[in-house]
Amino acid sequence: MDFGVVLQTDPPAWRVIDLARRAETLGFSYGWTFDSHVLWQEPYVIFSQMLSATNRMVVGPMVTNPGTRNPTVTASMFATLNDMFGNRTVCGIGRGDSAMRVLGHTPTSLATLAESMKVIKGLAEGREVEYNGTRQQFPWSAGSRLNIWMAAYGPRALQLCGEQADGFILQLADPQITEWTVAAVRRAAADAGRDPDDLYVCVAAPAYVGDDLAHQRDQCRWFGGMVGNHVADLVERYGDTGGGMPQALTDYISGRQGYDYAEHGKAGNIHTDFVPDDVIDRFCILGDASSHIARLAELRDLGVDQFAIYLMHDAKDETLSAYGQQIIPALGI
Repeated sequence: MDFGVVLQTDPPAWRVIDLARRAETLGFSYGWTFDSHVLWQEPYVIFSQMLSATNRMVVGPMVTNPGTRNPTVTASMFATLNDMFGNRTVCGIGRGDSAMRVLGHTPTSLATLAESMKVIKGLAEGREVEYNGTRQQFPWSAGSRLNIWMAAYGPRALQLCGEQADGFILQLADPQITEWTVAAVRRAAADAGRDPDDLYVCVAAPAYVGDDLAHQRDQCRWFGGMVGNHVADLVERYGDTGGGMPQALTDYISGRQGYDYAEHGKAGNIHTDFVPDDVIDRFCILGDASSHIARLAELRDLGVDQFAIYLMHDAKDETLSAYGQQIIPALGI
């Protein structure tokens, strides 16, 4: 199992770069940031410094979208970074939640996402692509390789992920939901004539190592609100069943009453009181090191290739240390 760390690009930027550098020394091989350019600082500027400050770490957004960023610009950014640092990037992508909604837009359609993934991957890897009725190719790019991992929850998005993406990102660490979604994307890959075992699976969720479970829950309750935004879209589209999604994912949003993106991804978010403790316990990984090891072993057995820890709480350094000194070694990394 690989390990990644997901950071917010809150100022000062040097703190993000320092955490990425330290994470690599502790055994983390992926460094991620959110991509919401109004709420936080511009991640693609920081990516260059993260790559410069590390030696092996693969860096990318969790996740970008084709609405706020033109796909040809996104492709150019990745191809440039790969040329500078040697193919050490990955493109996490989705329809767009905070980045789009904070600007008054709705997330992009799956059709737009599908076309954008083709454009980004093709251009970034030096091929000619069709875009907006034109043929485009980077004359300066050679040898770049870019994997595109798609974030998804609902049935149609999971199907697209299996049909087209190189990897799947699930933003929660519940084993039941993980099993259901991984099976769905692999089934879609097989139906599309692809090898389902080639699909890389990344689970991303808050991880907090400590002894005060009540405090840990309060620090990570924001995550249930973030996931709830996506679930609310599914319930609106498919009804209470969420298109066949496990009730463990859809039931808890019944008490949801709006959302303020000014508090998105922040501990203490006052719009997440509707999220019960049991959801936090399932969606996140809390408790002492042994609790983390047990959950991660379960996820690994379900086919998860990477666990990326959301490091948005008041014990960033302590949690990184616990992973580097106890948890990653215990899982054979």
